[in-house]
Amino acid sequence: MAFVPTMGGLHQGHARLIAAAVTSCGGKGSVLVSTFVNPLQFGVDEDFDCYPRTFEDDCALAKQAGASALWCPDERQVYPYGTSEGWRLQAPARLTAHLCGPWRSGHFDGVVTVVMRLLGLVRPHQLWLGEKDWQQLTILRHLIKDFGLPVRVRGCPTVREADGLAASSRNRYLGDAQRTVASAFSSALCAIARDVCAGDVDEASAQAALHQQLREAGLEVEYVETVDPVTLQPARPGRSIRMLAAAVRCGETRLIDHVFIMTRSPIVAIDGPAGAGKSTVTRAFAERMGLLYLDTGAMYRAVTWWVQKNGGDPSSAPAVEALLEGLEVDLSPLKDGVQTVRVNGRDITDAIRDPEVTGSVSLVAAHPCVRALLTRQQQRLGERGGLVAEGRDIGTAVFPDADVKVFLTATPEERARRRAKDLEARGHAVPDLAELEAQIVERDRLDSTRDVAPLVQADDATELITDGMSIEAVIDALEDLFRFRVAEEIWPKPEG
Repeated sequence: MAFVPTMGGLHQGHARLIAAAVTSCGGKGSVLVSTFVNPLQFGVDEDFDCYPRTFEDDCALAKQAGASALWCPDERQVYPYGTSEGWRLQAPARLTAHLCGPWRSGHFDGVVTVVMRLLGLVRPHQLWLGEKDWQQLTILRHLIKDFGLPVRVRGCPTVREADGLAASSRNRYLGDAQRTVASAFSSALCAIARDVCAGDVDEASAQAALHQQLREAGLEVEYVETVDPVTLQPARPGRSIRMLAAAVRCGETRLIDHVFIMTRSPIVAIDGPAGAGKSTVTRAFAERMGLLYLDTGAMYRAVTWWVQKNGGDPSSAPAVEALLEGLEVDLSPLKDGVQTVRVNGRDITDAIRDPEVTGSVSLVAAHPCVRALLTRQQQRLGERGGLVAEGRDIGTAVFPDADVKVFLTATPEERARRRAKDLEARGHAVPDLAELEAQIVERDRLDSTRDVAPLVQADDATELITDGMSIEAVIDALEDLFRFRVAEEIWPKPEG
């Protein structure tokens, strides 16, 4: 089941959200939409009593968008002990210290409380939320992750009306004249974001200019802030993806909006030990998200193959360095899930998976000359972004400023089983599992203790342990981590 919780007053943004949920189910599941005006997320003197309650229209829109059912619980169903004596959750201060948090005291506490209650009642597999309320979406993503709830959070890009105003139930409050004033909100945001991306204005000046433009348009400004999309804290200088957000009042109507500032396409760094399945899932993840796949492990294998073919000693740095002159390692774009690896124009895609290459790649990769050569080539490929790379030191040495960092791993026992299965599929002799496990443990030791770029988890990487997970489940988990920072709005998933 996919679940779309709303407060009613459904509009085209909700319709897009419901339709996306229907598509995600692929005809094999149901989509439940709820409409409940949650009293806990309204402050004193806010618009709880007059919030749009349009039941018949909501039913029609939900049905047209493909929902299986519309659920309209009353307050007693959601809060059986009442709003004052029942359970209350508190959103972390680190996530509410900026943007709407200071202006709507207790609002996000009400959001996390009602969503936790609704999830307990519905027990969905997917929770669909709009990216328009990015702070709310991010807080709920943290809630699901931190509590380990068995539900995927999915986002849908902001839907804008004909004049550019972000679709919102509160837009109904605007009169014709106010609507004209409000339309300046999104246009000013987008114009400032373009200037920042083009390098025509710095961050501080952009915020000041936007603040002034909004006031001149007749809007009362609550805040203009540039934050990190994940932490919701002021964005660190140099981050390639930031969010410029603002809240204004047009008359009595409060409006929020945001734009993302992306100065380079996203880079995803996936590190981890040998045999953790990095190549398989990274390749599939790249295809799903429309990213270039950079198989750095294949590049090191290619150099190892070249050293062995030319009779070099993999353990001798001078011998290896002498063979690097004029060496060119090329990776083709993925085609039907396969990436061709060439050395000086020769296709060695299958040859680099030979057990002899596997047994020496750690020795070759440890030489500074090899790492320097391949790191330079990898960083050149990453200048424009839009790629996912996997290896041992991608997030620490090659792309330390990657937007998303993952440390993908599994227990030695699990990796030994996977290695045996791979060897058997390739027609190679399969050693005893205990022997394979011992080899893996030793390789981990070598990789993690080498002097140059040792295998370590980056401080800002998320560990993903894949024991017992299917390939599809791992890819889903990678996509969810990606979406924490990279909105559908700025990097939509390729169709099909």
